[in-house]
Amino acid sequence: MKAYLFSSGQLKGKSIYLLIFIFIAFGHPIFAYEHPGGMHPKAQIEFARQQIKQKKEPYVKAFQQLIILADSALLKEHHALDDFSVPGYYKIPEKHIQNSKSLASDSFNAYACALAWQLSKEDKYARRALYFIHAWSTVNKQYSDSDGPLVMSYTGTAMIMAAELLYHYKGWKDSDKQIFSRWMNNVYRKATNEIRYKKNNWADWGRFGSSLVAYYLNDTVEMEENVKLFKSDLFDKVAEDGHMPAETRRGANGIWYTYFSLAPMTATAWVAYNATGENLFNLQKEGRSVKNAIDYLLYYNQHPNEWKWFENPVQGSPASKFSDLNLKTNYSFWPANLIEAMNCIYRDNRYDSYVAPYRPLCYEKHHFAWVFPTLMPVSLDSYKTKNIRHKDKQ
Repeated sequence: MKAYLFSSGQLKGKSIYLLIFIFIAFGHPIFAYEHPGGMHPKAQIEFARQQIKQKKEPYVKAFQQLIILADSALLKEHHALDDFSVPGYYKIPEKHIQNSKSLASDSFNAYACALAWQLSKEDKYARRALYFIHAWSTVNKQYSDSDGPLVMSYTGTAMIMAAELLYHYKGWKDSDKQIFSRWMNNVYRKATNEIRYKKNNWADWGRFGSSLVAYYLNDTVEMEENVKLFKSDLFDKVAEDGHMPAETRRGANGIWYTYFSLAPMTATAWVAYNATGENLFNLQKEGRSVKNAIDYLLYYNQHPNEWKWFENPVQGSPASKFSDLNLKTNYSFWPANLIEAMNCIYRDNRYDSYVAPYRPLCYEKHHFAWVFPTLMPVSLDSYKTKNIRHKDKQ
């Protein structure tokens, strides 16, 4: 566990009581995770910097991709809403899409700029990321309507990840940081914790968002609760053959919803690993596992004609419904972003073969879990493996 913790054995006499008083009185946690962390631990950030410095691919192109997006964000204004009201998509789709985009676009812009700052150390990116963060933390007071808590959870993740990346940025005033923490705790966390006990992808997004907040706030109790919830229903969510019953029943969008559940599930496992060192990726019971579900998703996304749950299901591809068609690119589509991230966890050649033609991958619309998986690969061995993308030769 990456944390700092003072024990009574390290302190003598009355000093421990004075220290405890100071921490309580001024709101400083005795326990602290290593920051930045969560989705982007220090080792990962340093690894990416080194690959870029050494001009290694696909990292250089992925970094250039990020800078293009961050530079675009420098020119954009915020869309913060006092009331983030999001009606059900199938009831009032126009309002659902319009209000969802307000937080989605601002969160992504804050995140892209914050990550660009971490990798380039150019202050203009940090300042712009803070612009979007401050706008939402001062303007937004609540969420409402039937899809309000879900959409806030899955679009706001990028805002929390941006703040984590800026955790030690000297230009972030303490007073503004406190304002953000209040918004995060009173509005965003309220939304995530409201839905994390549900049974389908709502719970997965709630747990992921809640885990990001717990990491930022050094809240071990909430982190433990999200890990507990992850374990409590994993083997109910995934069947023996790998399909996810709560998602495959969603008609034509069954493959999409399977991805939409697995993306936050795996992201939660990654945050939990960085917080506690516990590996949730390899949990299994009678064939039920995260890996089995990902294999199922990948196979049927490549063979949708064999999908038994619905005829002619929506398939993830560069031309799919939730791809970035406006930029006419092939780098932003599901489930490629998830498969790219999990390629580094499971080191499966099938995963690598699927995503290789599309690198560098990025997912910049609608929801945010695995946003820059090519640029920021995940690793369970502290980035010691020379080639973390490909399966080791036997």
